[in-house]
Amino acid sequence: MSAALLAYPHLLSPFALAGRRLRNRVVHASMTTRLGANTRVTDRQIQYYANRARGGTALIVTEPLSMARHQEIPFKIRAWNDENCDDLRRWADAVESQDCRLLAQIQDPGRGRHTPGRLSDPIGASAQPDDLSWTVPRALDAGEIERMTAEFAQAAARVKRCGFSGVEISCGHGHLFHQFLSPWSNLRDDGYGGDLRGRTRFVAEIIDAVRAECGTDFIVGLKLPGDDGVAGSIDAEQAAAIACELARGRSVDYLCFAQGSHARSLEMHVPDGHAPRATYMPLLKTLRASLPAIPVIALGRITDPAEAEGILARGEAELIGLGRPLVTDPGWVNKAAADRAHDIRYCVSCNACWGLNVTGQPIACDNNPRVAAPDELDYRPKRASAQRRVTVVGAGVAGLEAAWIAAERGHRVTVFSRSGEVGGKVRLRASLPGGEALSSIYDYQHAAALRAGVRFEFGVDAGLADILDTRADAVILATGSTMIPPRWLPAEAHAEGWVCDVRAAMTALKPVREKQPGIAAIFDMDHTEGTYACAERLRELFDEAWIITPRHTIADETALVTRQGILRRLSRAGIRIACLSEPRWSERMESGALEIEHVYTGERSLLEPLSFLAYSTPRLSDQKLLGPLREAELEVHLVGDCLSARNIMAATAEGHSAGHAV
Repeated sequence: MSAALLAYPHLLSPFALAGRRLRNRVVHASMTTRLGANTRVTDRQIQYYANRARGGTALIVTEPLSMARHQEIPFKIRAWNDENCDDLRRWADAVESQDCRLLAQIQDPGRGRHTPGRLSDPIGASAQPDDLSWTVPRALDAGEIERMTAEFAQAAARVKRCGFSGVEISCGHGHLFHQFLSPWSNLRDDGYGGDLRGRTRFVAEIIDAVRAECGTDFIVGLKLPGDDGVAGSIDAEQAAAIACELARGRSVDYLCFAQGSHARSLEMHVPDGHAPRATYMPLLKTLRASLPAIPVIALGRITDPAEAEGILARGEAELIGLGRPLVTDPGWVNKAAADRAHDIRYCVSCNACWGLNVTGQPIACDNNPRVAAPDELDYRPKRASAQRRVTVVGAGVAGLEAAWIAAERGHRVTVFSRSGEVGGKVRLRASLPGGEALSSIYDYQHAAALRAGVRFEFGVDAGLADILDTRADAVILATGSTMIPPRWLPAEAHAEGWVCDVRAAMTALKPVREKQPGIAAIFDMDHTEGTYACAERLRELFDEAWIITPRHTIADETALVTRQGILRRLSRAGIRIACLSEPRWSERMESGALEIEHVYTGERSLLEPLSFLAYSTPRLSDQKLLGPLREAELEVHLVGDCLSARNIMAATAEGHSAGHAV
């Protein structure tokens, strides 16, 4: 017996749903890919799912399909008529041929919207505003509900004919079915409202209709709201009652529970690095005692095979749902089964994939530059036709990605690192609140680079002479960027180190453990998540912490679910925020007082006693080596912040491309 089977016997054991065999206990939870086009399946979309099936996943739940004729959304695959049947068959075959079951998700957003603006023709249980967008829907009448139910069932039968193994009815996240289940959003006085039986009737009729159309050998799963985080809506007690009511006398093959809603609690449905590991398990353990004897899928920031094995071994669930971890590494299961968990590219719970989704971009990942590529699974690059000497300047995530790819291709690679460690600025972020998981990005890259024979030169601020000494045929500059001092800061104050950028300041504060007196302030022209992690750490270290920004709010550059978490944590920590404001340098600084001026009215206020001030501002790319290298007629590639200051996803993607380009 292999070491992996000994380590993960429950995770790798087979299971069955509706008489259909699952080769192990891993389920790919539904993730919107936006890889469809004009309501049609695309080759890249099929490739994404096929990669995860080949990677060992036992069951995959698709992104929501258009299962009723009113759901005409370009990136959602049409399944309410026969136009797409050939492509649906190709999709099913690509997955099912790999001994992986494919389920289509039935879902409707109803009044829910998590992008700016209001819906043009929203529907809902009642004419009550969405808690997030304040969109007011039109309440569906009984006839519309009946027609929609019939369309869902007919579409389920259609995907069954095309080779799908089942459907999942998604009733969480504040979408339409959730809106019917919740006493907060369902204020109807007809047969689809009122008591528990009435509020669950719509979903119950969908289950019954699908079962009548598709038979008992077809998987019907239910994703339900657990704790939706909305007062007067669905808590654990309500969730258990809903599950029992829907399962009573019906053939439901599995249950899983989500959290959050289309409200200030939306962040709960994709727990990030600030949330505990296996975030939903305390709730699931509470629910479990009240649930009928139906298999349960555990999900919610489960990222490691050992975590999953523990949940199954303790009997807390029968199956493990992974969404973001399988975006990051489609071979997660195969690697666990081969005793190669150390080779997994781990999800860092950053929610960058979610942010792309809501802005209309195809799925991508900070830690997987090859999402949906034909060769994505356990990727190793092909050898180059000729060996070259490649020098990488910078050991952040962009430089490391470039280095290991180039070395795997057979090149002789040298990496210069100014510090004594790899990871660059991401290493600093990993040391701050909510950032611990980010270390897995550079840990994976570093291990891959060492395995491929990369030579590291640490503690070297490489100049032209150092690079020329390596006799490089190509140079990859991954030298990052520096924050630009704000205009209000006198040059002499900056030069003498009175005020520095927040990254340098946080590095200097690393050894500090005891509480410091006074106020710590950050001037924020960055509006990304790392700045607010710094503010949280400052609140731990100082009596008081402030964020000062010239914009009308904070966290503008973050996705909504990230921004919600930031606002929640800062509020609970008592961190003060001065919007539409900028510091003004004055003589009072010498006595520890900072003047803040309103950008429109000029009104000034005073922060004192001030003990710490740093700025977080737009970044200037460090390209000082570019000119000399070009004068030396060397081939040069710029990656990450050295090309243009952006995010981790851009850094890993550009490093990956550069490693192939040299």
